[in-house]
Amino acid sequence: QAEEELKEACARQALQLQEMGRRERLLTADVGRAKEQLESFKTQVMRVCSPAAAGVAGKAVTEQQVIEKVRQISDENQQSHETEKRLQEELSSRLSKEKEVSANIEVFKKSLQELQ
Repeated sequence: QAEEELKEACARQALQLQEMGRRERLLTADVGRAKEQLESFKTQVMRVCSPAAAGVAGKAVTEQQVIEKVRQISDENQQSHETEKRLQEELSSRLSKEKEVSANIEVFKKSLQELQ
């Protein structure tokens, strides 16, 4: 009976090893695909940023230059959002003041009409 249990345990372990091998192959394939996607993305970014990052057309661009350009664009984007938010707040404030002035004008007009 002990021998039978040992055989079953070995069979289970063999199946587990097979499953682990299958999972390893799948993960390896996934990693390979991810690397390909990353390289493709890097190539696209380099192609798009190349003239701007290099400063001069025709010069080779390093990854560091592209990273710096992407950071610069990101910073500019952030500043743009902050400016937009500030301008929206300013516009809202001016609209509120305009409504208040309009209401005051109406009160003034009514008062004037009552005086006449």
